[in-house]
Amino acid sequence: MKREFGWDAITRDADSVVTVGTFDGVHRGHQAIIDYLLQRAEAQGGTSTLISFDPHPRTVVHGQDVPLLTTLDERAQVLERIGLDRLVVIPFTESFAQLEPVKYVEEVLVGRVGLQEITIGYDHRFGKKRQGDVDLLRTLGETHEFSVDVIPAQEVDHEVVSSSKIRDLLQSEGEVEEAMAMLGRPYRLRGTVARGAGRGRQIGYPTANLDVQTPRKLTPRRGVYAVRVELPNGAVHGGMLNIGRRPTFEGMNVTVEVHIFGFDDSIYGETLSVEFLQRVRDERKFDSAEDLVVQLSEDERHCKQAVEAFDTSSRRVPDSSAS
Repeated sequence: MKREFGWDAITRDADSVVTVGTFDGVHRGHQAIIDYLLQRAEAQGGTSTLISFDPHPRTVVHGQDVPLLTTLDERAQVLERIGLDRLVVIPFTESFAQLEPVKYVEEVLVGRVGLQEITIGYDHRFGKKRQGDVDLLRTLGETHEFSVDVIPAQEVDHEVVSSSKIRDLLQSEGEVEEAMAMLGRPYRLRGTVARGAGRGRQIGYPTANLDVQTPRKLTPRRGVYAVRVELPNGAVHGGMLNIGRRPTFEGMNVTVEVHIFGFDDSIYGETLSVEFLQRVRDERKFDSAEDLVVQLSEDERHCKQAVEAFDTSSRRVPDSSAS
């Protein structure tokens, strides 16, 4: 897949079949649009092209802190697995946000990126104050000789899929299983292993303390989770992960620490990738370290069952992000 990140990297391709949006998460609603985009590109003999933005437009237009479901690199990896030909990432700035809808289409889509056809979601809006809509896009398409396809809202269990909904599930509720159903794959977090206080090792549960690499990346609600952990060498282990303040000990700042089943090597400074499979319980304070150990033993049993169930189902069902 060709990656064109930033204005200087964009090369015009008039044969492109394009879709436009932030596509944070590349969830199942996004995947439906991309699947259709790939079909249209093949039918037209064109280049399947996705135009995304960085940072998230709402951080610029409304000054909102929008935690990301996927970093740009993660987004690119998923899109490449799906089979996209070309990813264009446009820097979203205040001046870009002020482009009138007609100017945006003519100068950016037609003049800079190039297109013969565009596929968009049913609620797509564009240009200054989101004034552009499907009708305007079709009118401009007649002038500049590109066609417009509109995809309806996509649902999972009769609920419309959206990045905002997935963010709320993860951040407010910790519902990683529901988020997984909407994403089509487990939610993923990457971090560098940093040195901690070593209390986990003292009670028989050594942990890798993760320093999340991207500040804007969403961290799920505090609690204990069943996870799969990918090591630097590509090996995957089950594990149990805690997001919280370690209230039984010092009640410090929020940390992310994972106990990896069947693994106890030194990996300080290495990068781990963690997939969230199931929320086990809320974080809570125990009266003693002994009481905590009893609960961790129960958490371990629960997490191992969740990992085994996921691995068994994954062997039966292909990864939807690669479909």
